[in-house]
Amino acid sequence: MQLTQTMPRPSLLKQLNPFDWLFALALWTGAAYAFSLYGNNMDVYEKGFLFGAATVFSVLGWLWKPIRTLLIIIAVLSIFGIYDYHGDLARANQAFFLKYILASQSAIMWMSVLFVLATLTYWISLISRSDFIAKVGTALTWSALTMGLVGLLVRWYESYLISPDVGHIPISNLYEVFILFSIITALLYLHYENRYQNRQMGAFVLPVISAAVGFLLWYTFDRQAQNIQPLVPALQSYWMKIHVPANFIGYGSFSLAAMIGVAYLLASKGILASRLPKLEVLDDVMYKSIAVGFGFFTIATILGALWAAEAWGGYWSWDPKETWALIVWLNYAAWLHIRLVKGLRGPMLAWWAVIGLFVTVFAFLGVNMFLSGLHSYGTL
Repeated sequence: MQLTQTMPRPSLLKQLNPFDWLFALALWTGAAYAFSLYGNNMDVYEKGFLFGAATVFSVLGWLWKPIRTLLIIIAVLSIFGIYDYHGDLARANQAFFLKYILASQSAIMWMSVLFVLATLTYWISLISRSDFIAKVGTALTWSALTMGLVGLLVRWYESYLISPDVGHIPISNLYEVFILFSIITALLYLHYENRYQNRQMGAFVLPVISAAVGFLLWYTFDRQAQNIQPLVPALQSYWMKIHVPANFIGYGSFSLAAMIGVAYLLASKGILASRLPKLEVLDDVMYKSIAVGFGFFTIATILGALWAAEAWGGYWSWDPKETWALIVWLNYAAWLHIRLVKGLRGPMLAWWAVIGLFVTVFAFLGVNMFLSGLHSYGTL
């Protein structure tokens, strides 16, 4: 019998083409230009974030090509929106493109509509077994997260138009982080959709995003939450810029895993089994989502402790938000332990992932609704 030798896969750098390097150069040029304009107002951490982000997104663009297109479109739309203000916030209700498309509130409303349409489209494609309609769902999801990111970036600029003292990265309250949650969860889903070449999972993942959009719309129209407010003193820290995104990569991953868990449970009972991916695929997506979420949630918890030490003088104070964050961490640590060490698979872990969503939602939202503590700036 003749043995075939598997050739080692070339390193990432050896796989890059000139366009890959051009993409990275464009990101670094943009970072350098921003530094030339605002470097004197940045501390060492902000400078690190700026060039660190250029590096991270370069690598992401190399590993997952659609990210490059996404970043280019977001940059073009955001820069056009910012330029269209001409330094006057009142133009948000006067200039056509700002009023109907690119002002932060307009872009976020587009994001909301597109996510709901994507949810409906994915379900129609699942029921009808239409690949074309599924592709439409994918396109709508990409469009929705694009508008959401444009909305956040333009909102960031709008905060500085109000006043330089008010200006801040838009991840400081429930309104802004629900937008961030929707974007991150959608981006994670699209990665798995591309990785497994399967769009049927969208019918289960997109509803959790639409639920977030529903809350966002209620929060907007009932509480006027879209208004930009100055940061409370505890949030005036560079820690917020890394702690909050890491936290919501965790929340998004856990939510995605729960919805895949629902699909797993239905397929294991023979419901929609012929329309959904194989159980092995659903199990793998669920595991990878929880593993990624656990990693980022761990980082976020450590960063939160460092932030707490700076803001309140102690790493841990058993504040309700901290306590429930620990409960979430322990829950998924146990899930991963059972799967990796004990080798357990099947409906039990799927049920665990689904129940974990309720634990996560309470830690994310329920604490703000029913409990009070040091994190009171996130209350409803």
